[in-house]
Amino acid sequence: MSSSGPFPATGTHASPPSGPLPATGTHHTRSCGKTISTRFTGSTKHEQSLHGNVKPLQLAANGSSCLAYRSPVLKNQWNLSASSSSANAVTTFDDDEGVSTSVNEEKIGVLLLNLGGPETLDDVQPFLFNLFADPDIIRLPRLFRFLQRPLAKLISTFRAPKSKEGYASIGGGSPLRKITDEQANALKIALEKKNLNANIYVGMRYWYPFTEEAIDQIKKDKITKLVVLPLYPQYSISTSGSSIRVLQNIVKEDSYFSGLPISIIESWYQRDGYVKSMADLIEKELSAFSNPEEVMIFFSAHGVPLTYVEDAGDPYRDQMEDCIALIMGELRSRGILNSHTLAYQSRVGPVQWLKPYTDEVLVELGQKGFVSEHIETLEEIDMEYKELALESGIKNWGRVPALGCTSTFISDLADAVVEALPSASALATRKPEDTDSSMDLMHYLTKMFFGSILAFVLLLSPRLVSTFRNTIL
Repeated sequence: MSSSGPFPATGTHASPPSGPLPATGTHHTRSCGKTISTRFTGSTKHEQSLHGNVKPLQLAANGSSCLAYRSPVLKNQWNLSASSSSANAVTTFDDDEGVSTSVNEEKIGVLLLNLGGPETLDDVQPFLFNLFADPDIIRLPRLFRFLQRPLAKLISTFRAPKSKEGYASIGGGSPLRKITDEQANALKIALEKKNLNANIYVGMRYWYPFTEEAIDQIKKDKITKLVVLPLYPQYSISTSGSSIRVLQNIVKEDSYFSGLPISIIESWYQRDGYVKSMADLIEKELSAFSNPEEVMIFFSAHGVPLTYVEDAGDPYRDQMEDCIALIMGELRSRGILNSHTLAYQSRVGPVQWLKPYTDEVLVELGQKGFVSEHIETLEEIDMEYKELALESGIKNWGRVPALGCTSTFISDLADAVVEALPSASALATRKPEDTDSSMDLMHYLTKMFFGSILAFVLLLSPRLVSTFRNTIL
């Protein structure tokens, strides 16, 4: 089975061959009836948080932290303290009745965060620019941040033609917005069944509707309590972290949001509903094989640069491995004892990404006689990796569908929202200390000087530009 992340749990998504992109579904690849490749990325965009090990970001009204789980990255990125809130306190919850009356007196909002994707071929280049202009995607030293936008322009211009080919092959655009809107509607209905009326908002990081647009609407609707639910099962600084940073900046500058009770669900891959829904899909796909017990389950996750994990403290790799262990544990409890492996896909550029790489593992499995299918995106998995698998000796292909709007999965997300409400509190942020403020002036000017030279060379030297283009394509 192939699994991917960091990706929103929204379903199959076509994303440009540059990452990080949303993981859109679980997929399987088979080989000679022996291997299932499953792309693991949540129900394709968001995941888990409360039942078991993962809990929402919570700050007590008295200023003490009630956080049960909080990634080191988010801890460093947010300096949060809780301020008193005039909102009605949530007092009781009843599994049969749903939420308490006091909650229904609130005007509840749920903000779904996702990556976004170009809806037409003309959108591809500006979408890529937005992606690479994000400092959480291309992490430049602080003193070289002035290169961010010129570099994003350069990379997006060079990558756009190849990305357009990929999107053209799957219908001319990404289905991500449609899938996310469907999930939002399904979540609203699921919450109503739990006696919670809530406005659901969709905020995309790199394309319409942007997170800022959703935030504006939340303010216009005068929401009194907000739950933020990134549609990524696992937390990464490049996905959930980047979207939360946008929210952080808004809270810091807007008096309405600085006083709004907010609960943030960082990750939800540990939730029982998600784990069991993923296991259900895998079990169903295994049953299609003539000898299901011989099938290898292959999880293919979206990769991130190794420096994110080793230098920036990104918990993504640990959460991905933990997530897969939970799914395999659920399968074992059902008597399914298949072997499994994990690999990472969608690397780009000359830097080292999380290993092992999916394409290399596929070749290895093919040489061993396995048949496996995996999906990162419609284009990358169904076409690029399929071609590689066939060339490597893998012949039989099958795919586990994305969770999408699966009722059990959506119901579990609704439970996560309900469980997050009591922790909502007004957030006050303070700007982290600027560690560069005391930097020696000469040292600063020296870096600026050489940074300017680098920018000039990259942008104006035809030979180096050509070399750079060959590297990133």
